[in-house]
Amino acid sequence: MEDLRVSLPGIERFGALRIRKARFLYEMDKRIAIQGFSGCFHEEAARAFYISRGDAAMQIIECATFEGLYDALEEGRADAAVMAIENTTSGGLIPNFDLLRKHPQQIKGEVYLPIHQNLMALPGQRMEDIREVRTHYMAINQTRPFFEKHCPWIRMVESEDTAKSAADIAQEGARGIGAVASALAARKFGLEILQAEIETYRQNFTRFLVLDDDIRIGKDAIDKASLCFTLPHKPGSLAQILTILSFYDMNLTRIQSLPIPGRSWQYFFYIDIKFDSYERYLQALSAARPLIEDLRVLGEYTAAL
Repeated sequence: MEDLRVSLPGIERFGALRIRKARFLYEMDKRIAIQGFSGCFHEEAARAFYISRGDAAMQIIECATFEGLYDALEEGRADAAVMAIENTTSGGLIPNFDLLRKHPQQIKGEVYLPIHQNLMALPGQRMEDIREVRTHYMAINQTRPFFEKHCPWIRMVESEDTAKSAADIAQEGARGIGAVASALAARKFGLEILQAEIETYRQNFTRFLVLDDDIRIGKDAIDKASLCFTLPHKPGSLAQILTILSFYDMNLTRIQSLPIPGRSWQYFFYIDIKFDSYERYLQALSAARPLIEDLRVLGEYTAAL
């Protein structure tokens, strides 16, 4: 760095410091905010998305809440975020739709991650040795039939995070206690998987959204959009919008309604649409716009499915 400063005549020390800072920022791994702890399914989704783009080097920024993801982005502690939005077993994460509407960050991608729940413990134990299992309440719901059928003596204890349960067991050296978490968590914390894929439904997927303002997507690659809007409180208003989307060959893949605070029986509508033609998509928006209120495009991106 000193050689660079000397080789540029007239550059002052302050300029050299700015160059040094710029190089440091350039070489730093991409910082990805996730809800949860390292080793959780959010991290799996983040790695799956960015590795597929050739960005294997990343730093995971752990956030206790989904609101914390946006705090990390807005405070400059993270460059991007990955946030769960729906699951094929438990449905949509309703509060996260509201976060998408309230914050300016755009959706730039999505990941459909198969959720495989695994029973794990410190090495050298058998399932018969386990008396208690700690995990997140959603993992309990997704695996309870396995425990009732195969190991009813195990007591299920709710914890704040699947991966943190695994980390705590490793840190405490807690024998006789297991966790239900991802295979990534088992590898990270040196636990042994006693039984893999114990979830009740094999078709158990979570859809994650990628919030990354550095990603640029060409119009030819955009084939999905997420929108939020309100409608006049009168008969047939939603039917009119659906008719327009159908006319322009828009495939409605999700619709979610949430109450508008302070406006009784009126709703925000969140929709995902897929399309083959970006031009037809713009035409559909143009045709629908006079009939809707408060339209917000939450993101235009490449569909994962």
